[in-house]
Amino acid sequence: MRRFLRSGHDPVRERLKRDLFQFNKTVEHGFPHQPSALGYSSSLHLMAIGTRSGAIKLYGAPGVEFMGLHEENNTVLQMHFIPGQCQLVTLLDDNSLHLWSLKQRSGTSELQEEQRFTLRGPPGSSPSATQITVVLPHSSREVLYLGTESGNIFVVELPSFRVLEKRTISSETVLQRVPEDYSNRRPCELVEAIQEHPRNPDQILIGYSRGLIVLWDVQSNKATHHFLGSQQLENVFWQRDGRQFISCHYDGSYAQWPVSNDNRQPEPLESKVPYGPFPCKAISKIYWQVTKNGLPYIIFQGGMPRASYGDRHSISVIHGSQQIAFDFTSRVIDFFVISNADPAAEFDDPSAMVVLAEEELVVIDLKAPGWPAVHPPYLASLHCSAITCSHHVSNIPLKLWERIISAGSKQNSHYSNMLWPIDGGTNLAPDPPQRDLLLTGHEDGTVRFWDASGVCLHLLYKLSTVRVFLTDVDPNDNMNPLGEDEWPPLRKVGSFDPYSDDPRLGIQKIYLCKYSGYLAVAGTAGQVLLMELNDEAAEHVVDYAEADLLQDQEGYRWKGHERLKARDGPVRFEPGFQPFILVQCQPPAVVTSLALHSEWKLVACGTSHGFGLFDHQQKRLVFVKCTLHPSDQLALEGPLSRVKSLKKSLRQSFRRIRRSRVSSRKRRAGNIAEVQEANAKFDQGALQEMELAPVQRKIEARSAEDSFTGFVRTLYFADTFLRDSSRHCPSLWAGTNGGTVYAFSLRVPPAERRMDEPVRAEQAKEIQLMHRAPIVGILVLDGRSAPLPEPLEVAHDLSKSPDMQGSHQLLVVSEEQLKVFTLPKVSSKLKLKLTALEGCRVRKMAVANFGSCQTDDYSENNLTVLTNLGDIQIISLPFLKLQTRYPCIRKEDVSGIASCVFTKYGQGFYLISPSEFERFSLSTKWLVEPRCIIDAPEITSNNHLHNTSGMEHTGRKSRDLGRSSGDTGEDERKSGRLMEHALLNDEKVLKEIQSTLEGGRGRGDPIPIYQRSRTLSTRIQELYRKKFGKKSRRTWAK
Repeated sequence: MRRFLRSGHDPVRERLKRDLFQFNKTVEHGFPHQPSALGYSSSLHLMAIGTRSGAIKLYGAPGVEFMGLHEENNTVLQMHFIPGQCQLVTLLDDNSLHLWSLKQRSGTSELQEEQRFTLRGPPGSSPSATQITVVLPHSSREVLYLGTESGNIFVVELPSFRVLEKRTISSETVLQRVPEDYSNRRPCELVEAIQEHPRNPDQILIGYSRGLIVLWDVQSNKATHHFLGSQQLENVFWQRDGRQFISCHYDGSYAQWPVSNDNRQPEPLESKVPYGPFPCKAISKIYWQVTKNGLPYIIFQGGMPRASYGDRHSISVIHGSQQIAFDFTSRVIDFFVISNADPAAEFDDPSAMVVLAEEELVVIDLKAPGWPAVHPPYLASLHCSAITCSHHVSNIPLKLWERIISAGSKQNSHYSNMLWPIDGGTNLAPDPPQRDLLLTGHEDGTVRFWDASGVCLHLLYKLSTVRVFLTDVDPNDNMNPLGEDEWPPLRKVGSFDPYSDDPRLGIQKIYLCKYSGYLAVAGTAGQVLLMELNDEAAEHVVDYAEADLLQDQEGYRWKGHERLKARDGPVRFEPGFQPFILVQCQPPAVVTSLALHSEWKLVACGTSHGFGLFDHQQKRLVFVKCTLHPSDQLALEGPLSRVKSLKKSLRQSFRRIRRSRVSSRKRRAGNIAEVQEANAKFDQGALQEMELAPVQRKIEARSAEDSFTGFVRTLYFADTFLRDSSRHCPSLWAGTNGGTVYAFSLRVPPAERRMDEPVRAEQAKEIQLMHRAPIVGILVLDGRSAPLPEPLEVAHDLSKSPDMQGSHQLLVVSEEQLKVFTLPKVSSKLKLKLTALEGCRVRKMAVANFGSCQTDDYSENNLTVLTNLGDIQIISLPFLKLQTRYPCIRKEDVSGIASCVFTKYGQGFYLISPSEFERFSLSTKWLVEPRCIIDAPEITSNNHLHNTSGMEHTGRKSRDLGRSSGDTGEDERKSGRLMEHALLNDEKVLKEIQSTLEGGRGRGDPIPIYQRSRTLSTRIQELYRKKFGKKSRRTWAK
């Protein structure tokens, strides 16, 4: 009866698993993919970015991040913060408006969608009648002004999104006082811009596409001034005192307009084409910022000469005689200028310009001489060159960390020293418990070192391997010269550069030893660079060695790309990691596996042809092993070869089709009686078989003639028992795409004779898996069934010495199964089938340490496995019992699965787009996620005083329109004042009101600001009914 008992349901173990494992997607690192909109709140100091997929992301001080996602997944066109509120309005390309709020819950703020609304026209009207082009949140915080393609402006109440039809500004009303000869040109086609008067909130400036600009009075509901522009309008911007505004146009010009109190027809004070006289591109947005020294900042997007610079993405800054056109390598989405946020201030005094380009965020310091860029603490452009690989290192020693930061700081001397200007919110997350590095390899031959300890992924240091090789571009060339007489005065800014000088420079594998400071980097053309950290700049010759992986093989000819040519003479290197030897694999195929043992001073590398071992202390090749099968012709062509065997692929396709047709005919020709008999036999024994063993898929053994069987997938160093059980020795293990595992015993001389005696290697074992499934990973477990420590980890007292008394075990992870062998006999002990039982294949594996969230005394090592279905499985060691399974990545996201990297403590990263890493955690103890709070800005007595007083009349007027005539009598007003006096002189009532304002009656969550007035009004009415016993007929709005 034992076989009927269900295993794996031990209650103690189940509780322990809950304390160890928990799946969370915590934070997205990098730059949002396909950004489409930008917003900024000067009161909250928050920036918002919307994307084409409907995501919105809010950023403040480093560590303050929020994310929301529209259900519709439509493109976000516009984003606007409600002035003085923790609220945001978004406009999507389906013409829907969405209201988002930052609410406080359990001590932190959360971004939640509150309302959604679509502006509808009357039945039978065209869609353009209500297609929104411009959104203006009024400073009263009560209404939105919505400009449309029809030229009408609708007024919508907040937060209910109720359309106030009586306040609609129609194009017919606007044209009443326009001269007849001007109105015949159809000046009111669509609304291009709506701007509120900076000193008088009762007036708004309305700009129409054909050039007409109108100053509209909200109180009298009529136009007070008409500004008759002759060019197609793009945008407008008020001067701070409200006496002038500036307009920008499609022909690349801008004009200044005076705003006076007389009835004379205004004429522009100045009209200028800054990059004329030849035809120029449109100026789509403009700022006019006044300063104390009297010289204004004029900042605008576009305006470049069409013929010569029509393809440039630029923003120009003009301040007196100083003028620079910042040239971006990707399209500019939007920008804003950070200036004095106090509306009562006399001057703008701009401090920074924030530009959202399609591929990066650039911040320019407008205070420092020369207007340098500011180094961003987040929103890094991970894909400035395409990411080709990644490598994570946990718990970096402090000394190495400081040396890397020091090397990186010398690279950032051209950046401004300005503090990050977007500093809203408070980061509540605890300090990271350790220092973690994420290294990314790129297509242009660079390796970037990122601080992955906390929520913000911050660039620490950039390493370039280009100097080692002879390329078409000299690395000392200045790619952005700015001549004194150059016009337009272009200056290239930003780090995004998707073009690689040579695709062979691409980084494919990275390995960093955090204890010794050695770094191994391997590339696309078979190059392997060994580096060490140097705090000073140095000039030296990089030693060269060649590893011929096809030696003793005849008849093979490499058809792929050539190797990179190394520089012969001394090369000057910056402080940081500096190469001291170059190992070139021949043929120069992509390096597919890499291993470094810094204690033994050995490095191993593998390609699709074989693998080799190199002694970087003696700078000599120890051995090479060719794994190429005679049928592996594709391995000789290389990934960059343009000549592919089209005939061969077509021939194979036709053969597969022919075989499938023949087999289907045979199946149809079978005897029906035989099929029925077989089915009956199967039914009789089905239950018995089902109880004995789970159903297994039939997995056909792979042919040894399949392509790329010699592809080396993994390399692994281990000090274990390989020849006999009495002596352990250093060893190198290699796994191939054809399911073969090679084991080499190594003889490493002791330290005192290390330079005199060579390292020797001898093949000791060879394992061939039955199904020839590709080997994904190899691991040796010591006598305590714990993974062997990293090189030098025991020497630095950061790990226990491995148990060399008990028997060691070998874990081989293939795509289809996990199998444990005993050492040194290499006899099969147990296995876990994945493909046969679940239909999945292993893509990534790593060992992770999981600590209990209940106690610091317990932790255990488990195997984390990512499959081709996007699932992550946690499997115990050494018994290979499945602990839990989590869906993580969509199975269609092949690039995301391929880019996944696990950390040592149960976290992971994978690319959700070319520019973004998704961070996830499998551990209850190690969790890195944003924890932050946004405090609502205090509305002081002088802040927007004119706004509140001006809009009170409008709001009161609209509310009074909905009342009956019997509700507006003088008796009611007197009774209302009496009730207010009675309530506000009662001490108990005052305490109730105070508790309501501070966050609710006994509730732990504070009430958001936009709801407090409504909650207070309701509460006062309840208190009145308790005190006076009758219903209040007065509306308590304030």
